[in-house]
Amino acid sequence: MDETDHQLISLLRQDARLSVAALAGKLGVSRGTVTNRIRKLEDDNVLVGYTVRLRPDVQHKEIKAWMSIAVEGNQTRAVIASLLGEPGVATLHDTNGRWDLLAELRAENLQDLAKVLERIRLLKGISNTETSIHLETYRLS
Repeated sequence: MDETDHQLISLLRQDARLSVAALAGKLGVSRGTVTNRIRKLEDDNVLVGYTVRLRPDVQHKEIKAWMSIAVEGNQTRAVIASLLGEPGVATLHDTNGRWDLLAELRAENLQDLAKVLERIRLLKGISNTETSIHLETYRLS
């Protein structure tokens, strides 16, 4: 990946609904270049999905949890790519210490959360996980 690919990914992170023409304009390249780069990033499993983000106050009835993840050997990049394609993963963080990754999970109910946990635990390269459900969030105001 070169600088243009990184800029393209950054723009898609901000708004994955941007048209190819708008992306091309912002990057200063042709629409064909953007189309080809997106296709290549998808084919290489760099871009593994597109998602919708909601305002936090709209998501009041969902279950949130933190999952600490230990990765086997040098599988971190592959595990990250797989986790970024998991719809139940809201955010993913690379960390230091006992755990390699920290994922914020979101699900509609406990049954859906159990399915998310099962899918994640079955991913190749994950050796151990520990999950804590958010009970309440306190904010400084």
